[in-house]
Amino acid sequence: MSQRTLVLLKPDAVRRGLVGEILGRIERKAGWTIGALEMRTLERGILEQHYAEHVGRPFYEPLVEFMESGPSVALVVEGERVVEGLRALAGPTDPIAAAPGSIRGDFGTIVRENLVHASDSQESADREIKLFFPGLA
Repeated sequence: MSQRTLVLLKPDAVRRGLVGEILGRIERKAGWTIGALEMRTLERGILEQHYAEHVGRPFYEPLVEFMESGPSVALVVEGERVVEGLRALAGPTDPIAAAPGSIRGDFGTIVRENLVHASDSQESADREIKLFFPGLA
């Protein structure tokens, strides 16, 4: 079944020059296509909506500040089992726990600045795509 999901290449991926590498990994996956792509510095309002479930947790404010710190690349990826597949391609948040071959396993350095966001379910993907790409909803 074909799906759509949201991926964010976070400010650390942009700063470290990893956008092309990460996009290449996504594009090389057979059957996946990029349906929308935009580079922009994310505003606090959109980040507060995106990370609303984390309000009150100790990492919330540092996360929002990090995500505001520079440009990110937002994209919609389409394809078979893309939600599950992109989560696997990204790897666990902790780069030490992430397997070699995953984005975080190959390039991650610290938990908070973890290079990439990928929607964790189809429901989250639908909500996040509407938030970042309202014209696609």
